[in-house]
Amino acid sequence: MTAATDVEIRRVRTESELADALAVRRTVFVDEQGVPPDLEVDAYDDLDAATHLVASDDGRAVGAARLRPYHGGDGEGDDVVDEGEPPARAKVERVAVLAERRGEGIGARLMDAVETAAREQGVETLVLHAQTPVEGFYTKRGYETVGEEFEEAGIPHVEMVRDL
Repeated sequence: MTAATDVEIRRVRTESELADALAVRRTVFVDEQGVPPDLEVDAYDDLDAATHLVASDDGRAVGAARLRPYHGGDGEGDDVVDEGEPPARAKVERVAVLAERRGEGIGARLMDAVETAAREQGVETLVLHAQTPVEGFYTKRGYETVGEEFEEAGIPHVEMVRDL
């Protein structure tokens, strides 16, 4: 097994790299967790709609994450910025690492890359919906839980935020 430091984390720039990231997400969310495919892939799964990241080991995708503009809603158009908007926010989504590679630090490296990308885009606050079993992972990274537990795609989640 390769150490997480040997895993390359890069921003997705091509349709082929996006396909790699989506394949990891399909394996984790659809095949492993039972999320319906039509909920897992959405309008933000386009090279221009969000910042996508992929973790790869010797050319094989082993992890993925997505960062998109966010202004408080989960519907289309919540990436529209009006004058007087609150500080720039973005939503971290679809953070996934293949089951056989968990525990190696790949998720932490993906989050480092997401947070770096967010800072480069002028984002001041990150929002995410964490599955409750991994809430502690995000808490250790400085995210705070806000609100009550809720269900998303049939899985318990909590909303978490972190100022950058």
